[in-house]
Amino acid sequence: MQDRVVVITGASAGIGAALAELVGARGGRPVLAARRERELHDVAGRSGAQALAVPADVTRRADVTRVAKAALDRFGAIDVWVNNAGRGITRMVSELTDDDLDEMMLVNVKSALYGIQAVLPHYRERGRGHIVNVSSLLARMPLAPFRSAYSASKHALAALTGSLRMELRAKYPDIHVSSVHP
Repeated sequence: MQDRVVVITGASAGIGAALAELVGARGGRPVLAARRERELHDVAGRSGAQALAVPADVTRRADVTRVAKAALDRFGAIDVWVNNAGRGITRMVSELTDDDLDEMMLVNVKSALYGIQAVLPHYRERGRGHIVNVSSLLARMPLAPFRSAYSASKHALAALTGSLRMELRAKYPDIHVSSVHP
C-alpha cells in the first residue's frame, strides 16, 4: 500500500471513510470524493498527511472527471480506483416509482461507470491499475424484497464489472477489475 494512490468515492462515511483511513495508515495516498464537504474533510484529516479531499457529486460525470484530474495533478498517477459511492432505498417492487429506480441506477451504477471511464484512459496508458466496484451480497442473492431497486442496481453493477474484466483481459492483463460484495 505504501505510496499507492487510491481514489475512493463515497468517502465521507461508512466503508469509504474506513477505507480512506486504512489506506492512509498504511502509507498510501488516499483521494477522497463525496458530496458532504465537511464530513469529507474530517475523514481526510484522519487519513494521513497525503490525503486529498475532492468534494464531488459522483452522479455528475464532470465531477468524476474532475476527481481523476485532481488525483493526477497532485500525485501523477492513480493506482486504484474504488467506486464505493452508493445509496439504498426500501421499497417493494410493487411500490417502486420511476424516480426510485432511476435514482438507484444513477447512484449505484452510472456513478461507477463514470469512475471507470474517467480512470481507464490513464490505466491503458500505464498498462496497469485496479478498479474496485463495491457491490452487495444482495446483487447475487436478492433475499430482501423490500430492497428490490437496490438489489437490481447492484446486480447491474456486477454485470458491468464482469463485462469490463472480460473486455480488458487479453490486451491489458495488468488492469484488474474487482467486485466486493459486503
